[in-house]
Amino acid sequence: MIENKSKYKLIVSHVTDRIQSEEYRTGDRIPSINAFRSTYNLSRDTVFAGLRELVSKGIIASNHGVGYFVKSTKIQTGHHIFLLFNELNGFKEVLFKSFMEAVGNTATVDLYFHNYNRKVFETLVRDANNRYTDYIIMSGKFQGIGDLLESLSGRVLLLDHFHPELKGRYSAVYQDFEKNTYEALESGLELIRKYKRILMVQKEEKEPEERYEGLKAFCENYGFAHDYISETAGREIQAGDLFIVVKDEDLADLIKQTGVQHLKPGEDFGIISYNDTPLKEVLAGGITTLSTDFRLMGKTMARLLDTKAILTIENPWQLNIRGSL
Repeated sequence: MIENKSKYKLIVSHVTDRIQSEEYRTGDRIPSINAFRSTYNLSRDTVFAGLRELVSKGIIASNHGVGYFVKSTKIQTGHHIFLLFNELNGFKEVLFKSFMEAVGNTATVDLYFHNYNRKVFETLVRDANNRYTDYIIMSGKFQGIGDLLESLSGRVLLLDHFHPELKGRYSAVYQDFEKNTYEALESGLELIRKYKRILMVQKEEKEPEERYEGLKAFCENYGFAHDYISETAGREIQAGDLFIVVKDEDLADLIKQTGVQHLKPGEDFGIISYNDTPLKEVLAGGITTLSTDFRLMGKTMARLLDTKAILTIENPWQLNIRGSL
């Protein structure tokens, strides 16, 4: 397995390991930039990145014309975590609570939200640099973030959305939205056969298109018509349709429309809602949900903090079958 250590971390480890073994004491000089470059075959910028992290932690300092020396032998233990979510909702609260329970008193955590705004995302990440030991990032659909993540002076871990181009570079706990959707529908096939058409309801700008890819593959394999719509507001329900909804607002619109048209979910049409909540267990006789285990996701991410290897872990899904299907 590949060790999760960016190249600049070789500089950090060189100094901290020797402090802990008491080879370096307060006031001792450390190797020059050129010496580090030669020893580890690193670029000048990479060596500087390691030195910057050591300076930011108060471990080393520099004197003009002298070079870098050990300022303090007190090395911070535990984790100081930058945790960046895409948004706050009920599912993320479950994830966050589970994560905090799992890390306990071994870490301090600062939680931020980018709300799917690329500029906010990049600003928050850049401003956090050199301030944390670990960066846990839920980037959503943002592409081309590799260079930004590589610039961070600490360990980077990815959460929720899978980025194939980053596999092997950072540990991750993720959902496979395409695979999960396909497998969940296949597991409920006997109930779904009574419907003629399946409609995916989600807004593309922030939601994973992979969900629809999974739906299309299922429909093509099993002979269902399918469509992709952005919302249910103002839409008349057609008998034989099965709606797969992401946002609770669309779920509420469907339930309101059942009263207008005098239809019953699970008989005249069907509903599957992403992401389970206690309310969906009882709403309208029970709403069938397709949900990842956010509590387990939090626990798994906490475990990865103390795992040196780079691991890419798929979080499991579950289809909770209720009256709406």
